[in-house]
Amino acid sequence: MILQDEIVKESAPPQKLKRSLTLLLAVLYGLGVTIGAGIYVLVGIAAGRSGMHAPLAFVFAALVMSFSAASFAELGTRMPVSASEAAYVEKAFNRRWLSLTMGLLVVLTATISAATISVGSAGYLGVFVDLPPHWIIVFVVLSMGLVASLSTRQSVTLAGIMTLVELGGLMLIIAAGFGAGSAVVTRLPEILPEPGDVAVWVGLSGTTLIAVFAFIGFEHLVNVSEEMKNPTRTLPWALFLTLGLTALVYSLVVWVAVVAVPPEELATSSAPLALVFERLTGMPLKTMSLIAVIATLNGIIVHVIMISRVLYGLANQGNLPKVLTQLNARTGTPLLTTAIGVAAILALALAVPLPGLADLTARFTLVIFAVINITLIRIKSLETAPPVKVFVCPAWVPVAGLVSSIGLLLLDLVVR
Repeated sequence: MILQDEIVKESAPPQKLKRSLTLLLAVLYGLGVTIGAGIYVLVGIAAGRSGMHAPLAFVFAALVMSFSAASFAELGTRMPVSASEAAYVEKAFNRRWLSLTMGLLVVLTATISAATISVGSAGYLGVFVDLPPHWIIVFVVLSMGLVASLSTRQSVTLAGIMTLVELGGLMLIIAAGFGAGSAVVTRLPEILPEPGDVAVWVGLSGTTLIAVFAFIGFEHLVNVSEEMKNPTRTLPWALFLTLGLTALVYSLVVWVAVVAVPPEELATSSAPLALVFERLTGMPLKTMSLIAVIATLNGIIVHVIMISRVLYGLANQGNLPKVLTQLNARTGTPLLTTAIGVAAILALALAVPLPGLADLTARFTLVIFAVINITLIRIKSLETAPPVKVFVCPAWVPVAGLVSSIGLLLLDLVVR
């Protein structure tokens, strides 16, 4: 419950979020919202769709993401605010309805993403507790919502610690894979499909869409840029470090997984990476499942934080009711928008199956990326010289980001 004396009155000017995030915390936040959202949940789906070629889908997805990451870096250093995507669109097109639509699309996409992680988390928690999945989902989402209600520094620090645990789990899988024999090296030629096998390459493009979901999260860093101590320097570094480290870890983990366990078996497992670890080490499923639980819980926390900040930012920009700008006096966080995010995540997680959630998230994210790249192209075309002290990417980069995002969406229509 929120006490009346803990809330800033609606008539008062909107309070400002505190600048407390360092580069380390920002990167840990980015890794937490990205890695926790992807590899622990979707490796089985990717393996089932593309078999031994699945790691390539993650490489292709990283390339698609890299162009948009540069666009986010430039826009984020130009305008380090919450509800960043909406602010960028407002700056480029001066249309409030378009800005609001963009902001709500970001919220919807993050909500679907968090719901996906919640369903995946229930699969791993089911190894420990004999409860129906929907009850596990309810407990997980509500409890992580409470964690996200803490002060930003507290919640992000806790998320950072959880990120280190989940990264440690992935490194254990990689180490176990390389330590189990030479297969991870000798079978590398199997990763490449035959050049003339059109069906496999088309199918791989569909798997790339799923892999895009696994990279979703790094762009959410722009929505906490208002809380970074030095966003002009910190944001670009945080974006590129998050994307690069994620791509490296994903490619290694997915390859170890499909070598250790037949892809068709991975596809039917509710805890695929726990199965991989068990197969490689002989240790029980619970060992890796515990780390996977931490990873997925972390993903939920950082998504709730992001959703609440976007809603707060939209209200602060005048696009949503000012009541959403109220901050708790003790934590300095927007508790009302946090509660809205938790409720929305819970509703979706209980209503939509995992593969459908992942596909929806990836498609919406590619639409957002396309709009962001168009936005940067528009802003660059309206000025004779870029502002000083911002990260500036070459003019061709947002064009490449736009083409790659739209191209992947069109490929999805072909292979669906």
